[in-house]
Amino acid sequence: MKKVLLSAVAVMAFMSVSAQETRFGVKAGANLANFTGDVDDLDSKVGFHVGGFAEIKLTDKFAVQPEILFSTQGAKYKESGYEEKTNLSYLNIPVMAKYYVAEKFSLEAGPQIGFLLSAKSKFDGGGESGDVDIKDGLKSIDFGVNFGAGYDFTENLSVGLRYNLGLSNISDSEEGDGKIKNSVFSLSVGYKF
Repeated sequence: MKKVLLSAVAVMAFMSVSAQETRFGVKAGANLANFTGDVDDLDSKVGFHVGGFAEIKLTDKFAVQPEILFSTQGAKYKESGYEEKTNLSYLNIPVMAKYYVAEKFSLEAGPQIGFLLSAKSKFDGGGESGDVDIKDGLKSIDFGVNFGAGYDFTENLSVGLRYNLGLSNISDSEEGDGKIKNSVFSLSVGYKF
């Protein structure tokens, strides 16, 4: 873990030295999250993300954008008379490669590592309701890849649409049979300083 963070810092430091321009910013927005894999009949859950980023321009058309985001994810399940919501909170660190197709429009892709901060299952039905901590049943680290697009309205204000495809199984079940992966669509507004 330490080696990964030190390597990331070294890469970002090298890129910022050779970069034409580095701009810092903040971003926030809505998530539409769900699970994929060995799961059935789940509905998407609305969440949010908030955090900061650095856009490191390497050329006029190409930039690298590391980010640190707090993100709420999960899924929900409904059956007649029963409802269950899985609420997950992650600290996500994506590193996006951005290519400006036009002056204000960019396409982006890149890897993401997520650190699970909390995991709760909230249920209501059959005369019972409650909150259960399920963090022990999930892996603490999630890997994924992001694909997206962004548009700069002004020099400072931008909007972005992104899809996070979970690559790793987040289930830490003892049976080991079922695989569960994160799947998150994000719409965000960003402000560069």
